[in-house]
Amino acid sequence: MPSFFRRPSRPVEPVEPERAPVPVITEALPVAAAPAPHAPVPAAPPSTDRLAEGTVLDGRYRLGEVIGRGGTAKVHVARDLLLGRDVAVKLFRTRALSTTELHVQESEARVIASLNHFALTSLFDAGVEAAEDGGARIYLVMELVRGTDLRSRLRRGPLEVAEACWLGFDLAEALDHVHRSGFVHRDVKPANVLLADKRVTRPIVGKLTDFGIATMIGQPDMSEFTVGTAAYLSPEQVEGLDVGPESDVYSLGLVLLEAITGRIEYPGGVVDSAFARLDRPPVIPDEVPEQVATVLRGMTALRPQDRIAAADAAVALQQHLVDDLISRRRLAPALVERDEAARVAALQRYEILDSAPDEAFDAITRLASRLLDVPIALVTLIDLDRVWFKSSVGWDESQVDRDVAFCSTTSPGTGRPWTIPDAFEDDRTRRNPLVTEGPQVRAYAGAPLTTRDGHYLGALCAFDKQPRDFTQQQLDNLADLAGLVMHEMEMRRSMRRALFAEP
Repeated sequence: MPSFFRRPSRPVEPVEPERAPVPVITEALPVAAAPAPHAPVPAAPPSTDRLAEGTVLDGRYRLGEVIGRGGTAKVHVARDLLLGRDVAVKLFRTRALSTTELHVQESEARVIASLNHFALTSLFDAGVEAAEDGGARIYLVMELVRGTDLRSRLRRGPLEVAEACWLGFDLAEALDHVHRSGFVHRDVKPANVLLADKRVTRPIVGKLTDFGIATMIGQPDMSEFTVGTAAYLSPEQVEGLDVGPESDVYSLGLVLLEAITGRIEYPGGVVDSAFARLDRPPVIPDEVPEQVATVLRGMTALRPQDRIAAADAAVALQQHLVDDLISRRRLAPALVERDEAARVAALQRYEILDSAPDEAFDAITRLASRLLDVPIALVTLIDLDRVWFKSSVGWDESQVDRDVAFCSTTSPGTGRPWTIPDAFEDDRTRRNPLVTEGPQVRAYAGAPLTTRDGHYLGALCAFDKQPRDFTQQQLDNLADLAGLVMHEMEMRRSMRRALFAEP
């Protein structure tokens, strides 16, 4: 923040943080010394603004319609002609920069691209292209998220508390990943939260975008600040102090409070809005559940060292969702894992719940059905309150409540396959609707789907409609197939990471 944005009449007490601030991206780059001066490349706002639909950047990205504009850039839908997919291309209105500076910014973008998280918009590519007028334009190629942004959504009214907690869990998880990777976002606000509309397994899915852009293009001029930015600044940003991860946590706290109340906590002009947070804490309505209110107060404490970390905020918001489901008798307490928040986060990182049907998983369930000689085989994934069937043989449903699913109610937690010879004779299953109604299954075998760090995500399951014993060889086969399921999931996650790496 420019130093003239400080309020000189208010002395700032020096604050010693508990840990050193996480460096922003420019500090992480291995730049040994300032480059020799170069003649500046002419700025390119005119050429950027004149780019028409159909323009092809670097022979690869064909621009489509404009889907967003800001003070420093505009965003196009574009077609990646090499990979045959739709992407979002953000074009910056560059200031006069040397060739060296432009390519440093391109390198910074590629560092950002190394971050891969389910709640961050993925950055695929970055480039600097010469314009026809002799200038240059910086562009980023990003994941195209179909949906809207939180700012637009809130114009229709506030979110339910549970929706805000789901959203907060996503975004706090994303910020924790950003912070552990050594970076700070610095511009968390509703306009930078995209709400994906493709998913059906969650009430709401958020993705944080525009990470690192403020660092890459430099701090904007005072004239470029708007209420849309000033309303979410942390106190240390207002005071012109260095920022760390705590600054992002504060901004996210204001975003979540607005999502619940439907109102901006610090409205008004740029200066009034920015400095209001130094005079009073945010007002959290009495109707906000105390568990959630405690999280919001912890996120928006005035002093950075008094704020909770992003990871702790994610766990606390997830815990509220769990407790709420238990209180409404939607989830049995016995089913909740000790590290439930981490387990659900691990499941989300694979980005598999809402992916399209896949032949690889279908082939595994067909093979399980044949090897164990059963009419029903499923790949199950345990979400917070329900179990999803990623692939199935002999079963038409796509989900069941978590309290009903065999994979969550019968797992002994040993990490090895388990079996129930007769569900009518087992106290865990004798009253289960899958036994007494529905498919009326009797025998069951399951092999766990477990991550490398020990999180139980679900199971590869085999059901028979007659009581029976499964041989050790059959259970070993089921375990090997479950290993193939996890290998496939890990491989796809690694491939996504590889797509974002610098070539």
